[in-house]
Amino acid sequence: MIYQTFAQLYDQLFDPEMYEQWLDYTMREGVTRQNMSCLELAGGTGRLAVQLARNGLDMTVADISDEMLSLAMQHAENAGVNFQLVQADMRNLENFPQYQLVTCYADSLNYLESIEDVEATFKEVYAHLDVGGKFLFDMISPYKTDIEYPGFMYNYENDNEAFLWQSYANDEKEHGVIHELTFFICQNNGNYQRVGETHYEQAYPLEKIKDTLKKVGFSSIEVTSDFGKQQATQNDSRWFFKCEK
Repeated sequence: MIYQTFAQLYDQLFDPEMYEQWLDYTMREGVTRQNMSCLELAGGTGRLAVQLARNGLDMTVADISDEMLSLAMQHAENAGVNFQLVQADMRNLENFPQYQLVTCYADSLNYLESIEDVEATFKEVYAHLDVGGKFLFDMISPYKTDIEYPGFMYNYENDNEAFLWQSYANDEKEHGVIHELTFFICQNNGNYQRVGETHYEQAYPLEKIKDTLKKVGFSSIEVTSDFGKQQATQNDSRWFFKCEK
């Protein structure tokens, strides 16, 4: 099979156990009743949204990639669930309604280019939350970008494809990291097509994130690790945030 987009490759390789953990965290920390309106920012291929819809949430999935949203539509149809799909930049939710819950996972906020972009997203989320509504999200930490990622390598292969992932420190940005992703896909004639992409992430100190949340109006902020099961520390790879308007 020849894949035409990175979206299909990501969708195939992403660990399904992660979705189960995000689902459990969301249901435990954010859902208080059936039919809650929920906006999933950077919802990608919709695999988490399918599970949340099955659990009774009224879902809207927003993503900047129309390729991701196309796959999300397929997953929804295959699962027999309905949710709204909107192509949007999470820094601008001007035409969106109010929601009782907003989520943003898979360190999507770390892909924004600056803390100003993160703040712009926080402002949009706050503006589109009902009073008492919750904002659940995760972000990787400086420990992840500075200690764990530099020199990281991951390789995967099967009969039809291979995937190479290498990470480097980004010397041009504090707590920045560069991911070089390369796929080799076997074509019908037996030759391999090479497809590559470079991703950039940036982390921020925990207090900086909390101060930015407070600046836009959030007063109730809880930070944990391990999908809400542990108290947050500076040496965590990923932090989980629960904020209430």
